[in-house]
Order: sequence, then structure tokens, then C-alpha cells
Amino acid sequence: MPIDPDRLLALKIPDTAQQYGFKDALLYALSLGYGSDPLDPTELPYVYEGAEGGQRVVPSMGVILAHPGYWPRTLDTGLDWVRIVHAEQGLQLHRPLPAQADVVGRSRVVSVVDKGADKGALITYERQILERASGEPLCTITQVMMARGDGGFAPAAAPAPSSTASASAPPTLPEREPDQVCDLSTAPQMALLYRLNADWNPLHADPAVARKAGFDRPILHGLASWGVALRAVLRSALGGNGERVASVFARFSAPVMPGETLRTEMWLQPNEVLFRVRVLERDRVVINNGRVGLRD
Repeated sequence: MPIDPDRLLALKIPDTAQQYGFKDALLYALSLGYGSDPLDPTELPYVYEGAEGGQRVVPSMGVILAHPGYWPRTLDTGLDWVRIVHAEQGLQLHRPLPAQADVVGRSRVVSVVDKGADKGALITYERQILERASGEPLCTITQVMMARGDGGFAPAAAPAPSSTASASAPPTLPEREPDQVCDLSTAPQMALLYRLNADWNPLHADPAVARKAGFDRPILHGLASWGVALRAVLRSALGGNGERVASVFARFSAPVMPGETLRTEMWLQPNEVLFRVRVLERDRVVINNGRVGLRD
């Protein structure tokens, strides 16, 4: 049965609340490999609360705050949730994240675009993270999902009238050689660590579930490889200064297996760093059209 785009656009995703502390920020950083070199002064503030100048929070941590859970499955959406894949991820930071806060997440579906019966539908949802007491925004998360089994609901496979474009055009990477390259290894147990950030999908832990999904072993969370890419940008292009990060965007193009080496290729621009990520062992691009927007 075709999905109803207007129903999705009107879907009420319950607000979510979270109190996170400095330990949560440390765990998030450690799960992405920060501190692999305990003498690296650019990463120590992200994994040690007593670092000179105080603890810093990895900017990409915003994507895990006050998460509503896998709502395509848990709510009455009509979606074929088993066939949904993560297509794009964006994060806008309104200010640097504090080491601890009491926050609320407010989520909504912002667009549903029909790509055709044989291609699926693009569903974009947004989550605003607000400080509970003041209502001040900390960050805004935008995620695009490809619902592979839910296309063909619009006449002549055209976008539904109630839908809007899913996202602005992704950044185009320069055709020249990258200005900087950073290779970071992922630990074999990285997915088991990253799931402690509240992403409990068994695809990333249970070999039997991974085989049912078509993989020979559990795969790494897309947001984990996305976080490793930002770690590379911080290390190579920003001297570890996460306060310069205003936004992060990237498209996912292939899964990553824990234990693989991620090479982040970077092009430095006046107010941004463009990037893509490839797995060295397979020479395959896994994240593309990446952009880190910078504050002056």
C-alpha cells in the first residue's frame, strides 16, 4: 500500500528529553577513537575532563542528543522501515556544546519526495535540540533517509504536491588533489563502543542480524564514520579547535566495517573545509560531498 506523504508531514514525533553529563561527552569522544594517542594535545581536552583550559565537547556529539529512537518503526508511519537506509546527515551548531546540559529534542518530518516506484522515497526529518530551562537552541540536526520500498505514491512518479525538496544541493568537491589527507584507523570493537551512545540497532553488534541484512559481519554506524571524518578535519585542518565548527554535512555512499582505515581527503576554503572519505583496504568512497562550515 502506498504511503501517504501528508500523513508523514503531519506525524507527531514525541519530544525527547535528556540530561547528559561530562562522562557522556567523554564516552562519545572515546567511541570515535579520540585519545588513541594519549599525548596528543589537540585531542586530550575531548577525553580528559581535567585538561588545561577545561573539557571540550566533540561538535558532532550533537547528532546523538535527545534522540527520538527509530520512529519509522516505532510509530504508525506505514513505512517499510526494514529497507530504509541513511542517505545524508547535517548538523548546525548554534554555539559550542557544553560538557553537560539538560536538553529536549523536538522532531518533525519536513519533506517527503517520491523518486519513483523502483527507486523509493526521500524523507527528511529535523530535530532541534534546546536547553530545557531557557529554551535556547544548541543545535539542529537534519537527516535524509532513503525509503527504498516506499516510492511510487505520486502521480507519474513526480514529487507529491505536499512535499518539498529534501535538501539543498550538496557541495561539489574540487577536481584538484586534496590539500590535506588524514588516515585514521577504526578499532575492531568501535561499533560495540559507539552503540553505547544510545544507538542500539543490533545490525552493529549481532552477526546473525548482520547476515540477514546482507553483510558478513556487523557494520559500523554511519554516524560513527561521519564522526571520524570530523575528527580528521579537527586534527588536520583546525588544530583540534572544535569551537570553529558551525555546521557539518555529508552524504553516505557505502558502509564501513569496524577495523577498516578511513582516509579523509580535505580541500581548504576560506570559510569551510570540503571532504570525502574512502576506505583504504577496499579503495572505496564511503562518505562524499562533505562540508564543515567554519566560524570566523
